[in-house]
Amino acid sequence: MSTELLIDSAQNGSRIALLHDKQLVELHSEGMENQFKVGDIYLGTVRKIVNGLNAAFIDVGYEKDAFLHYQDLGPNINSLLKFTKMVRNNNYSNYNLKGFEIDPEIDKIGKIANVLNKTNQVLVQVVKEPISTKGPRLSCELSLPGRYLVLVPFSDTVNVSKKIRSSDERKRLLRLINSIKPANFGVIIRTVAEGQSVTELDKDLRNLLSTWEEGMKKLLKAKSRDKIIGEMSMASSLIRDLLNESFDAITVEEESTYDQIKSYIRSIAPEKEKIVKLYNGKAKLFESFGIEKQIKSLFGQTVSLPQGGYVIIEHTEALHVIDVNSGNKSNQESDQESTALKTNMVAAKEIARQLRLRDMGGIIVVDFIDMK
Repeated sequence: MSTELLIDSAQNGSRIALLHDKQLVELHSEGMENQFKVGDIYLGTVRKIVNGLNAAFIDVGYEKDAFLHYQDLGPNINSLLKFTKMVRNNNYSNYNLKGFEIDPEIDKIGKIANVLNKTNQVLVQVVKEPISTKGPRLSCELSLPGRYLVLVPFSDTVNVSKKIRSSDERKRLLRLINSIKPANFGVIIRTVAEGQSVTELDKDLRNLLSTWEEGMKKLLKAKSRDKIIGEMSMASSLIRDLLNESFDAITVEEESTYDQIKSYIRSIAPEKEKIVKLYNGKAKLFESFGIEKQIKSLFGQTVSLPQGGYVIIEHTEALHVIDVNSGNKSNQESDQESTALKTNMVAAKEIARQLRLRDMGGIIVVDFIDMK
């Protein structure tokens, strides 16, 4: 399977298309004014605690207060609150957490009012961007993703991606990371770390630790609503998370973005630098690659299936409903059962693609064609 990334540009932002074998599987957009990106870490202030929701509303500078549920506090919220207060009061300058005493974990089932107080200042990370009338959704379980590793402050746990199957490789990676990571930092070992040398893993870890320390230096003089650590651009974060051997091409429409992407690829995977291309065609990038046509056919309420039939996708406030139809594919009684089976199987694959493309979550109800 070949993988391509297309990045087009406009005055108000950019769009990023991920293709598998020329077929659109993910579409992302990033506006110039998009201030609250998933992964951004802010210094927020507790504005309201709602006991009925077991949640708090946090002021991070958006027009609507952001939402923080008890389950998103993370087990080490007390350590985070203590660290934040100590740094803000200039009583602690070891941003690498050396010698920092971790507090006991909070209960998995508890009351947010027993943990947070109104006007508390707390470090929070955006886990869901604002949409419609809702503000961002937040977490206090901070994490910094890198190419091979994810750094988790106020933890000592090392976990390996379940996609790494080899028992020997899992043991090797656990041994390596435990030997190089500092105390009071947990690490998640990503799938792409498989087979990587200790030099590459250590380099990634040092970069993440440096990002953390630079952010915490800002915390000392930061004001409420300030961004402490910012996530990289959407295109760079996608490349960081998805780049693998199947990537054949990254085509960029705008020159400054091209330079940025090329520089980033050079730093994380220099052998892949040659796949980054600057688009010079007369037509717009998405039009030239047929993406605009795919977008128009894919994002309507009705989506046609490759071998006949179609699905209807409807959205409500409570749930998403997907209805599978065979159309006029077969009206013969003897063919109806096999037609239903084939259509349902094709529809299941297309529905999975649509869920990914439209970033659909929550309750999803699928009404397949009835079969005996």
